[in-house]
Amino acid sequence: MRDRITYVGLDVHKDGIVVAIAEGGRRGEVREYGRIANTPAALQRLARKLGQEGVELRFCYEAGPCGYGIQRQLSALGHECTVVAPSLIPKRAGDRVKTDRRDAASLAKLHRAGELTAVWVPDPGHEAMRDLVRTRLDAVRALRRARQQLSGFLLRQGCHYGRPAWTKLHRRWLAGLKFEQAVHHIVLEDYIAAVEAAEARRDRLTAQIEAMLPDWTLAPVVAALQTMRGMALVNAATLIAELGDLSRFGNPRQLMAYLGLVPSEHSSGASIKRGGLTKAGNSAARRLLIEAAWTYRFPARVSRELRLRQEEQPRVIREIAWKAQLRLCARYRKLARSGKPPNVVTAAIARELAGFIWAIARRVPPAAG
Repeated sequence: MRDRITYVGLDVHKDGIVVAIAEGGRRGEVREYGRIANTPAALQRLARKLGQEGVELRFCYEAGPCGYGIQRQLSALGHECTVVAPSLIPKRAGDRVKTDRRDAASLAKLHRAGELTAVWVPDPGHEAMRDLVRTRLDAVRALRRARQQLSGFLLRQGCHYGRPAWTKLHRRWLAGLKFEQAVHHIVLEDYIAAVEAAEARRDRLTAQIEAMLPDWTLAPVVAALQTMRGMALVNAATLIAELGDLSRFGNPRQLMAYLGLVPSEHSSGASIKRGGLTKAGNSAARRLLIEAAWTYRFPARVSRELRLRQEEQPRVIREIAWKAQLRLCARYRKLARSGKPPNVVTAAIARELAGFIWAIARRVPPAAG
């Protein structure tokens, strides 16, 4: 039976891992172990060597570009492994010496003291879906950049369309442009080809998201969220892929704070000062909620498309979605009439929208995986 605890801090890099050890107890020794290769075999040898003589090992390392492979391997070996949020690691004021050895020792010591904040670790299937939706977001950004480059070229040539762009009429207008320099026709065709390639990539990835969705454990939650205005399939899938299982949030306020949709505050004594949004947490999920909140500037109604998305959902889910529409549409108009700037109004609606999303997700159990 294990009767001792050893805390192991791992400073993970692409080619190697710097290891530090903190013995159990407040006054336990903290020492450097050394550097090992960042390979499964080296990590297994480390766990086997440190776990001798009934020692319980508790590993920790910072979340980063190396992913969750180390956490999954150590957990499979029967050891506790925590992936730590880097932005929430306590820092001492005035400490300006940063090395891999110091970082590893600090992780081990803070883990022993219980001062580290763990991040949620997705399963491999969820991580694959999240990689897919993030790839689509990259494709959307690439499409936006390609369109901006084409628009910039046309602006330099004095070509102004003057109506909504990127429609069939706009494409026909592009085909009819004439330039004095023949090379400009080549430039135009190349820019158009870049836009079309970016659109094809975006559409291809969208189709892949739709194809993968039925095999995802959180697919029922995605389907339930589509009962809400501003939450079509891609938006709902992206939001849940970024946030994961919402049941880990005990109340909607925790989700709002996680998304960075709560105001910052600097209060002391009788002085209370609140500022802009904290903008903590997942920026992609926050941006999606802000975009969805814009749709509530219109009166509450169930469109034909929305009704089709709601048909197979339970009555309680539809009632929550309708309650959200009634409240958020009315609140949007009330805040707008009070003279609040549009971005402030939208942020307030997005914060409340997160609460309704939490309420729906709590009522839909994930599918068996």
